[in-house]
Amino acid sequence: MTHRATVAVRITVDEQRRLDELSARTGRSRSFYVREAIQLHLGELEERYWEDQVIQEWENSDQSTRPAVELWSELGL
Repeated sequence: MTHRATVAVRITVDEQRRLDELSARTGRSRSFYVREAIQLHLGELEERYWEDQVIQEWENSDQSTRPAVELWSELGL
């Protein structure tokens, strides 16, 4: 059994109209399409914000950087 939670989301009137039209055309609920959108894009958002966090942590550290060409040369590439 899948446990579910309820989330309230504010969307624009246009977004609601589009969801309503899609729902009417396909016979599926607005909730179905909201869940689909979350499932399709949540991983992308997690990755994007994880990357932002990693970059911020690097920028706040005292570690130095060097051009990739130096590293490639050192590795014999």
